[in-house]
Amino acid sequence: MLEIIIGGYCALVWLIFIKLKLFPWNIKTQVGSATGALVLAATIILTINVVTPSSSDVRVMNFVAEIVPRVQGTVTRVAVEGNTLIKKGDVLLEIDNTPYRLKVKELEAKLADATASAKTLWQDLDSAKSSTIAAQAHLDLMKKRYAESQELAKAGAGNQYDVEHFATEVKKAESSVAAAKTAESKVTTKLEGVVGKDIASVAQIKAQLEAARYDLESTVIRAPSDGYAVNVAVRPGNYLVSMPFRPALSFVEHEQRILAFFEQNELRYVKPGDKAEIALKTLPGELIHAEVDSIIWASSQGQMVQSGVIPNAPSEMVHAPLAQKYAVKLKPIAPEGESLPHIAMGARGGGAIYTEKLAPLHLLRMVMIRAQSIVNYLVLKLH
Repeated sequence: MLEIIIGGYCALVWLIFIKLKLFPWNIKTQVGSATGALVLAATIILTINVVTPSSSDVRVMNFVAEIVPRVQGTVTRVAVEGNTLIKKGDVLLEIDNTPYRLKVKELEAKLADATASAKTLWQDLDSAKSSTIAAQAHLDLMKKRYAESQELAKAGAGNQYDVEHFATEVKKAESSVAAAKTAESKVTTKLEGVVGKDIASVAQIKAQLEAARYDLESTVIRAPSDGYAVNVAVRPGNYLVSMPFRPALSFVEHEQRILAFFEQNELRYVKPGDKAEIALKTLPGELIHAEVDSIIWASSQGQMVQSGVIPNAPSEMVHAPLAQKYAVKLKPIAPEGESLPHIAMGARGGGAIYTEKLAPLHLLRMVMIRAQSIVNYLVLKLH
């Protein structure tokens, strides 16, 4: 498009100076015309770089989740093949669940026993209360007999032996009452130690059972989201362990991030919602329409890492590193009635953003990005 404008400018010069001869065609007008062409070209280039900034570094990125089993065991089934679209929740792998299934059965039996024991605690409490009442009644009786024996001994109708005997029986009865109350208190304490609606012993086994069931469910590994399983080298018979440095496979999420990187002074008029176009090398001749989702106003050069060491001042003889670019997140938009083409993970290309400034100049950038898309058909190598 720039060539067309310069060509039109040359045609205008030819019409004025050569065809119509409105002005003389001499060294002054020749230099002026050439200078005007350069100024016009520079003005157009510098302007469109601001109102419709372009990037030659557009990247398509996907998040990759390393699938690490929560539990260890022998692989019994590999349910997926590599590079096949998988829906969230689909089964990826299955691990032998025998030990985890048996653990669940063991804890279910313990829970049944603990629940039954919890029910008998109420019976134990009733029995302990009855024992306390009986011991208290016996104590009251012994106290009464002790008082009577004292009165008879004073009146000469009884002997001292009976007084000592009933005194001993009172102490025995008091000990029995104390023991009965202690037994009753133990049962009451167990019944008062509750978690939610369950006593502590039952709640503990329920928690263990829930953890065991979770381990049992974890023997089936499912897709964390829509995406593709890659590097599926695991096979039935392999033994997997819950170690982060030994993943079973890699899972590529279907959701993508498209980032375009711009120089730091190109984004002054760019804002979320601006339209954009992308030309990827994997899709020659095609354009992906998009809009600006957000601008990531941060780069690693502006980060100060926490440390106990005072940063060194840069040496005066060492050149400062080049300023890093800022990333703009682009959101693809499918044309009405159409769907987006398949965008490969790791695809690279160029792109342009169209701001609200000087809309007539957007046509120049549109021509350039379409030319770049067509150039992507060329495979420039000699071997």
